Amino acid sequence: LANPAPNGTAVIDEGFDDILTLPGAGWTLINNSSTVGTTDWFQGNDAVFPAFDGATTAYLGANFNSTTGVGTISTWLVTPPIDFGTGASVSFYTRTVAASPFPDRLQVRVCPATPCADFGAAGDGTGDFTILVADINATESAGGYPEDWTQFNLTNAEGLPSSGTGQIAFRYYVHDGGPAGNNSNFIG
Repeated sequence: LANPAPNGTAVIDEGFDDILTLPGAGWTLINNSSTVGTTDWFQGNDAVFPAFDGATTAYLGANFNSTTGVGTISTWLVTPPIDFGTGASVSFYTRTVAASPFPDRLQVRVCPATPCADFGAAGDGTGDFTILVADINATESAGGYPEDWTQFNLTNAEGLPSSGTGQIAFRYYVHDGGPAGNNSNFIG
């Protein structure tokens, strides 16, 4: 994940080598699912698939255990505060398991002005993160989420603010998810 400042320097460049270092670096990880399950974001699992680059576990994963039974998964990964500007961009890679019969989904949302502490009601709420800049597999269709590492690039044209200080959230967001649901598997 990188967010170049207007002068071209990276504001954030995170390889996700060690999830334990993220809170100290200003990242927020929160499970706001309709019923909180046994996991939220976790260190990548190379037995499921290896990382795009770096160490084989150098990615964050989220899966169906973010909720219990059948529920709405809403698991958030939020960047430290970012100074937005004209020419702001976010670039990241994501994927799911090859040939997964269980649809996954990822939203990228923006809180345009700090503080960004409200994630809304459990399940479908979005709180302070009012701007949707990407919705990967919005229809929650089987085969609709990338099965190989795929890069996404988001800019002001997609809705990133051109001024102010806010935060970007990566939200694993799946309806009818969980261990007994029809949707949700594993994303990186």
